Amino acid sequence: MTKARSSLISIDATPYYHCVSRCVRRSFLCGYDDKSQQSYEHRREWIEKRLLALSKAFCIDICAYAIMSNHYHVVLHINTEKVKRLSPHQIVERWLAFHQGPALVQRFMQGDKLSDTETERCSEIIEVWRERLISISWLMRLLNQHIASEANREDKCTGHFWEGRFKSQALLDEKALAAAMAYVDLNPVRAAMAETPETSEHTSVKARIESLKKAEITAAHLFPFAGNPRQDMPDGIPFRLMDYLALFDWTGRQIRDDKRGNIDNTQPSLLERLGFDSENWLSTCTCIERGSMISTESSLKAALPDLHRKRLSGLRLPDR
Repeated sequence: MTKARSSLISIDATPYYHCVSRCVRRSFLCGYDDKSQQSYEHRREWIEKRLLALSKAFCIDICAYAIMSNHYHVVLHINTEKVKRLSPHQIVERWLAFHQGPALVQRFMQGDKLSDTETERCSEIIEVWRERLISISWLMRLLNQHIASEANREDKCTGHFWEGRFKSQALLDEKALAAAMAYVDLNPVRAAMAETPETSEHTSVKARIESLKKAEITAAHLFPFAGNPRQDMPDGIPFRLMDYLALFDWTGRQIRDDKRGNIDNTQPSLLERLGFDSENWLSTCTCIERGSMISTESSLKAALPDLHRKRLSGLRLPDR
């Protein structure tokens, strides 16, 4: 049965979510379709460009993404502190980057004198937009509608392009976040589309590796890694990039041994810090899409009230 979004996405429970959208009617989002003998590789750039542009306007950060032949994955972070800091003018500028605004708001942006009633109404509209700028549903809607429209226009057809609404999973703690990110970034390797992360086109891990080669602090438009959790840590993913890459490398070798033959067998430090053993970690990475939440059992129980749920039904990771 389809679950209400309020039971799947709650900022009070966690700011991190893994989302997936899949195509219907044998549609190809990207890649080469053997049946029609047609290449859709150019659509990878469509979705990557649109996703990064939306994240720049929204206060929703991209932690990881991978664009496959008939679906895509993305791990998102809802940045509530960022949206709170935005002025009314900044909210309007971000929202109007993808929408047409009413005349009242346009007058506000032009500095026209508004009546008290108009000012109040304008403020109400802007606050609605502020809430939407941290809505995963709105971001995914603007992403999927755009891609569906472009693909239908190219295919010269109408009708549904996506199989339904996107699937979302709450990532309730660091273990879940690391597992989901590794799972997403490993998709091309697991599908034999690439042998290494360096050759995994249109993925966040490749973007991060490319930024490292350029000595950049972080990849453009991706949520940065902030290091080990502490009170004074900057805004970002709560572990180190190099630890994540070591974890990714180790996990990729274990899952696809035939594709990753020359990887160091040293266990990465992030795996030790999060308390995973080999069997539990591999089990997590091979069944990550099951359930609507991912977490240790203790975190899952604590989040149930915020998600308006009574039963434990997500993928449970081992506690320490």
